[in-house]
Amino acid sequence: MAPIGIVQSCFSTRNGTPRQPLLVPLARACLVFDSTRVPPASLEGLEEYSHCWIIYVFHLNTDLEKLWKHPSKSKFKAKVRVPRLKGGRLGVFATRSPHRPCPIGLTVAKVEAVQGNMLLLSGVDLVDGTPVLDIKPYLPYCDSIEGAVVPNWVMLDSMLSVASVGFSNDFSSSLLDCWKSVEKKSLYSSPDELKSLVKQALSWDIRSVSQRNRPHNNLLKIGSGDASDNASDLDDSQDGEASGELIYHLILDGMDFSYKIDGNGNVMVKEVHISSAISFGNEKRCNFLMWKDELK
Repeated sequence: MAPIGIVQSCFSTRNGTPRQPLLVPLARACLVFDSTRVPPASLEGLEEYSHCWIIYVFHLNTDLEKLWKHPSKSKFKAKVRVPRLKGGRLGVFATRSPHRPCPIGLTVAKVEAVQGNMLLLSGVDLVDGTPVLDIKPYLPYCDSIEGAVVPNWVMLDSMLSVASVGFSNDFSSSLLDCWKSVEKKSLYSSPDELKSLVKQALSWDIRSVSQRNRPHNNLLKIGSGDASDNASDLDDSQDGEASGELIYHLILDGMDFSYKIDGNGNVMVKEVHISSAISFGNEKRCNFLMWKDELK
């Protein structure tokens, strides 16, 4: 199979992309279809639905190459760590882990508008650059199952929610400085709207299982002076500071938001700057401007 389109999302990296759809209502994306494979007429009528299903590829999985090997050499893990179980393991098919024998994802999103070969979406949990295989309209009469049963651990929302999200005194000024550079290419219409997006995204604990279970271990290793030997203990979303606190990073809409979280689940967003690893092409800039026009 070949992708029919590519997602242009506010989530620039895997870290920070919601684990499930519709958790962050302000999360926006533009699905741009390959016009050589999907004529614009294929989308006629889709705007009459409020939501749609999206079938896509987990293209940023770190174990993709292993999947193409012979089963005896793929080292496929039958059980995966579950965030809501604090890292407890379950069979992969009892979870929505992206690390699957066939790295295919299924999500639902709100349909905002259809413009030519583009589909404007919100409430997404898709990282920028995601290849899409198919979309289908969401049908409440058969897709919403009354009386559906799930394990108790699935219902424990408090396991991944945070106590509060606050912003430092310096945050607003740093956001305004960044806004001057990203305003014309942002999916959002104002700094205040971006701030609301950050608050929604960080209302859920986006850290990995290892980061949540062993945050202070990483600090001890950093403070030991063996930074070169322990560099692998910190990922791209996490810094160690001389002050003895861990700083995490959320990359949204091409900006790097740094924050910390205390032992009681209180998040403090410290500042924001333009992400050096993210760039916007002219095509994406045009699509984002269409987004803003549609929302006016």
